[in-house]
Amino acid sequence: MTGSAGVMAIVLAQTVAGGAVLLWATPLWTEVKRGFFTLTGSILTAVAIASWLAAANGAVAGSAEGAWVVRLAAATAVLTLVWVGLLLARRQAAARAVGIVAAVVAVAVLLPIAQTARQDAPIALFQLLAGAWFLGAVTDGLLLGHWYLTDRGLSRVPINRYTNVLIGGVIAEALAVISGGFGGVGESADFNPLLTAGALAPWIALGMVGVTALVAGFVRATLKGERASAVQAATGFFYLAVVTAFTAEVAVKTRFLPR
Repeated sequence: MTGSAGVMAIVLAQTVAGGAVLLWATPLWTEVKRGFFTLTGSILTAVAIASWLAAANGAVAGSAEGAWVVRLAAATAVLTLVWVGLLLARRQAAARAVGIVAAVVAVAVLLPIAQTARQDAPIALFQLLAGAWFLGAVTDGLLLGHWYLTDRGLSRVPINRYTNVLIGGVIAEALAVISGGFGGVGESADFNPLLTAGALAPWIALGMVGVTALVAGFVRATLKGERASAVQAATGFFYLAVVTAFTAEVAVKTRFLPR
């Protein structure tokens, strides 16, 4: 994997992995209407396809790891599309089974990506998993916040859970950024040199992680309100968290791949 396409493939793959795991590994299936899964799955399908195309464009010719990233990204996109289609066909049990498989495959994409990193594979894999947790929490949290507009009877339990997951993701992401170091890693024509040789990227990432932590605190405080408008306000904060989280991940992942 190389270049800006490789970086975007990584960030998008993390988003799909985190979003899918948090969707299927939490009790949401028994808490929200199936329409939320259809909505989230449709968006994850689009992101998965974009990740696949970016991976294909950023793969290094002759790289076995890069080839596996492309294959697994393609499989993730297809499986996600299939389970969304099954939901639309009202085949709920089958959709859930395929969705869980899709989530496993989405996480599997991160394994060969870790093999392409400039750092040791275990450290790289931790960084990828932390990023997936971080991005998945803000993405699913934002979509869930919007879902409250259509399901007025939904309790605060799911969104409170996602807020706690986001706080945990912030901590994991901060550790991941720090584990990447703060020195220069060389220049690339695909990026602003301030993000590589200038070693500014990790500081930008850490700053955005800090802002996301502040936003998560605002979300938790807002949700203590009993009025329905509290969820709407929290959703607005999730919008901001999406911006800061993706900025952090794009910045730090410019240093992920070797030059």
